[in-house]
Amino acid sequence: MSILANIFTWWDGATIGTSLFSARNGKRVGEDVFGNVYFQTKKPGNSHPAGKRWVIYKGANDASRVPPEWHGWLHHSFDDIPESHMPQARIWEKEPSGNLTGTARAYRPAGALEQGGHRAPATGDYEPWNPAEAE
Repeated sequence: MSILANIFTWWDGATIGTSLFSARNGKRVGEDVFGNVYFQTKKPGNSHPAGKRWVIYKGANDASRVPPEWHGWLHHSFDDIPESHMPQARIWEKEPSGNLTGTARAYRPAGALEQGGHRAPATGDYEPWNPAEAE
């Protein structure tokens, strides 16, 4: 199943085509704490003088799993690899969290169906539209 999954799926890691393209046309630049591997084209192109940059995710393809320092590198905010470019983390900084949409830990406001579907009644000068009164 692993070989077939690599051939046909794009949502759970890199396909074989992407891996072959990365090995042939890309230069491995580094790896983050999550195991994601970062590449840059060997030859600069017309689109950007530094060349294109991309990431091969370890596990599911989820852009929220890219740490902030590597996000800056991917988007050409700076050219040095993040380990040599970023300042030390402050003690008050939190670790980045992933996208929790679709999980049990996702944010659900009081009126959400998962929270019972009841919200507080509207207050103030709001009056609902009534089609019978509009005539």
